[in-house]
Amino acid sequence: MSVEAVGPEALETHRVALTGHCYRMLGSPVDAEDAVQETMIRAWRGLERFDGRAALRTWMIRIATNVCLDTLAARKRRARPMEDGPAGTVDDPLLERPRSHWLEPVPDASVLPAEADPAERALLRESIRLAFVAALQHLPPKQRAALLLAEVLGFSAAEVAETLELSVASVNSALQRARATLRTRGATAEPAELTPAQRTLVARYLEAFEAYDVDALSQMLTDDATLSMPPYALWLEGPASIRAWLLGHGIGCRGSRVVPTAANGSPSFAQYRAGGPGEPHRAWALVVLELEGERVRAVNSFLDTETLFPRFGLPLELSSPPDR
Repeated sequence: MSVEAVGPEALETHRVALTGHCYRMLGSPVDAEDAVQETMIRAWRGLERFDGRAALRTWMIRIATNVCLDTLAARKRRARPMEDGPAGTVDDPLLERPRSHWLEPVPDASVLPAEADPAERALLRESIRLAFVAALQHLPPKQRAALLLAEVLGFSAAEVAETLELSVASVNSALQRARATLRTRGATAEPAELTPAQRTLVARYLEAFEAYDVDALSQMLTDDATLSMPPYALWLEGPASIRAWLLGHGIGCRGSRVVPTAANGSPSFAQYRAGGPGEPHRAWALVVLELEGERVRAVNSFLDTETLFPRFGLPLELSSPPDR
């Protein structure tokens, strides 16, 4: 594509791919959107430097990578509660940390290009799993970029080296170290699609949650299942602790309604807690489930609904259902 043929519309067609890349780098859809916007500005202003030797998408990914590296130079990595300290108990205080501290969920639709073929889409979906993105945050920024460019976006070692202004030997060394770090953190690829049994499990989980059948919910958990609730640092481990929480501090979730959504390539739902008599249900959490076989191994409840729900196209209130 020649420079003369590139306009704002051509740049815009790559927004979803760019957002996915920036999300993997930064761990936040808010930061990713900001980075993509800066990428668009830099690309438009520097369009005379696009010589057409690389594809427009490749050129823009290079710009986005450097925007993300600039961002990462100014802040710490994002984390999950399970990485911040040991598992707590139902008696521990709820200590809140700022939004900028936590890894955040992302809507599938904003990071998975519709035009991707099935194999590419499966790889991209695996690369936005919460566990994988969390593991990426432990890599130094240039290692993180090298791994994503090479293994997710298909750049050659030479292309990665050009993007990061490194030698090919340095890139290969960075990739080796990055892969080793991910292995030690257990960041393995998960199946791209749910099995029929897992789809049944998710449907049962949502039904039990709306009924607030805590016994049924507990029976669907793995023995080492976790419950986390960013922005709170507290997290719980094991069915007994999670059950105690649901029957104690979490009892206010009784009567909630759920709306299925799609986040991080994983089964997810919006939770709305009941208001008073005649009042609407109000947004409470964006919940991302992580599965292991035919059990739930992690329940990630993100409570920053004012930031997250609009990005998922979700209302902050649901009108009360009619009496039955």
